[in-house]
Amino acid sequence: MKGIGIGVSDFKSIIIRDNYYIDKTMYIKDIIDNQSSVILVTRPRRFGKTLNMSMLKYYFDCRQKDNEELFKGLKIMKQDEIYTSKLGAYPVIYVTLKDAALMNYEMMIMQLKTIMMEVYYENRYVLDGEMSEGEKNIFNRILAANATDVDLMNGLKMLSRIMYQYHNKPVILLIDEYDVPLQNAYVEGYYDEAVKFFKTFYGTTFKDNPYLEKTVLTGVSRVAKESIFSGANNFKVFTVLDNEFADDFGITEQEMDKIIQDFDVQDEKEEIKKWYDGYTIGNVEGIYNPWSILNYLTDKKLMPYWVNTSSNDLIKLVLKNSSTIKEKIEKLLKDEEIEVPINLETVIVGIENNEDNIWGLMLGTGYLKVTEVVNLAEHIYKVKLPNYEIKLLFQQIITEWFRNKVIGNDLKSILKDLVTLNLEEFEEKFKILVKEMFSYMDVGENTAENFYHAFVLGMLVGLKDTYYVNSNRESGIGRYDIMLEPKDQNGNSFIMEFKVYKEDKEKTIEDTIENAKKQIEEKGYESDLKMRGFTNITKIVYAFKGKEVKMEVY
Repeated sequence: MKGIGIGVSDFKSIIIRDNYYIDKTMYIKDIIDNQSSVILVTRPRRFGKTLNMSMLKYYFDCRQKDNEELFKGLKIMKQDEIYTSKLGAYPVIYVTLKDAALMNYEMMIMQLKTIMMEVYYENRYVLDGEMSEGEKNIFNRILAANATDVDLMNGLKMLSRIMYQYHNKPVILLIDEYDVPLQNAYVEGYYDEAVKFFKTFYGTTFKDNPYLEKTVLTGVSRVAKESIFSGANNFKVFTVLDNEFADDFGITEQEMDKIIQDFDVQDEKEEIKKWYDGYTIGNVEGIYNPWSILNYLTDKKLMPYWVNTSSNDLIKLVLKNSSTIKEKIEKLLKDEEIEVPINLETVIVGIENNEDNIWGLMLGTGYLKVTEVVNLAEHIYKVKLPNYEIKLLFQQIITEWFRNKVIGNDLKSILKDLVTLNLEEFEEKFKILVKEMFSYMDVGENTAENFYHAFVLGMLVGLKDTYYVNSNRESGIGRYDIMLEPKDQNGNSFIMEFKVYKEDKEKTIEDTIENAKKQIEEKGYESDLKMRGFTNITKIVYAFKGKEVKMEVY
């Protein structure tokens, strides 16, 4: 079985290392067939955008004489000559802006100087061709990372002109993660400055540039054309709602069936589908998240891989500041469909106040799927959460809302009641907290213990300055759920155990309480604390039945 290149997004590296590769080379054919001179394809994070862009680079680049070997046996080489003749047919400029997400405008510009320096260094061979003294001066400034802002703004157009003259061929321009700097600029508070720069940068690059054969951009969101692309001619955007390029990203049902067979995980097929399937792109349904699938095949564990690959800062910022969205999120968490207006042309400024843009951003970035077109003219769609992995993310966001807005300073009060052994008040407040919190969540009687465990553990993080908060560690002859060990040897310590009522094993939730207490005593969970000299040990058992909780302190 071929190995899996987790985190490897360079096409050549995957092929040379003989890693497992899902053949997406028909994307090359689709790019050639598309008549637009500037193509923007938006897809969620980790859906294969960078891998596909590097594939285009190796296919078209006329300087890579051995690249035919990379594509040997792949689908593109079985196509007509009109496509195979494009192999090695153009000079290529490849730019990625994924690292241009900095905390302020000045640092972003510094990073762009470094990015442009690397692009120019890769193409420094053109210095052997004919260039004016002015071009050489600018070229060398950029190579030395001493470019002015004007040099940066004109850098790609100048390089495309020089490469065109050197090869006597038009240039393919590839820009990956084009929207990363703008999204980050909004989160960090310098969006207006960034927009001014990129409006000139992209306008100069695309407008009336006769040296380009075709430009392909990728990103997560479709930033409104008038904000940065107003000068671009023949500019076409393809989002998750469009049929073009629909099966070129992500893993289709047919591809997934082959993967399941190749890796012999047929027994887990339904669980894999529950966790990572559910995306719809254009007219193609049942698309799997590739990042999560590759990680699952490596670890053989069903876990939320994709939602942990970034901070989700923009999504959290938007949801946190929206006053209209929480009720609909609650319905989504109950696996219901909701009917919403969607605008995929994201206007980032003030996005939290425009519901059309909020849902458009969430759909385009992979947090929703369209289930039905209600009114195409008015852009009204029915949407739902695509899979269980995304559901966990929204539960996390809801938890943060609750902590920040519902609980506020009350959380400190609850924790103070706990550590000072004001336990009747603690129990009363905790029950209210659970009732209000779980009203937001899709919590049923089949909810697993680790859900409740994670909820309480998240609440107890507020004690980190005065307590060591330990979870699932060995003590005695078993593993306790949570242990609170005071940093002050004279402080109160705690053992906590969680149980979910099981109808087939227990008559009442009180039986669940007794089973939890029995486990603490039989396993000797307090032995670790006693061995280290702690004497003030309080044991708390929690029994959950859906949104109901019973507690006993002893």
